[in-house]
Amino acid sequence: MKWREFISSLTDEATFFAGATTAAITEAEDRLDIEFPDDLRSLLRESNGVWGQYELGLVWNLERVLQDNLLFRCNKDFCDLYMPFDHLLFFADAGNGDQFAFPIQNGRIQRPDVFVWDHESDDRRWVAGSLQQYLQWWLDGTLKL
Repeated sequence: MKWREFISSLTDEATFFAGATTAAITEAEDRLDIEFPDDLRSLLRESNGVWGQYELGLVWNLERVLQDNLLFRCNKDFCDLYMPFDHLLFFADAGNGDQFAFPIQNGRIQRPDVFVWDHESDDRRWVAGSLQQYLQWWLDGTLKL
C-alpha cells in the first residue's frame, strides 16, 4: 500500500512527514512490549505520522504513540477512572478527547480492527475493519463519533 497516495486521494488537507526508521519503530514496539500491525508499521515508515485538517492526528508519529500509550497504561489516576488500557494500542485521536486504537489480545495485535475509546464514557467500540478503512471512513465522513 502506498499510504501517501491513498490518503491524498481522500483529502487535500493531509500533511506528511519523513518516514520513521525501522529501528525507531522496533524500539517503540520494544518499549510498549507489542508488535505493531504491518499496516501501521508501513505507514510510519512512509510518513512518521499524518496530520489532517487543523493538524488533527489522523495517525500519530512514533513519539506520540509511545508517550500516550505509556501514559495511559501507567497513570495511577486513570486506574480509578477507567478500565485498563493495556489491551489497546492507541495511534490516533478524534480531536475531541476520543482516541483510536488497535485491540491487543493475549499480548499481541491479532486482527486489523480499529476501535475508538470514548474519553467521557470509557466505552470502547469497533469503528473499522482496518487502518485503511478507518482512514477512508474518517476522512469521507462515514465514521461519526
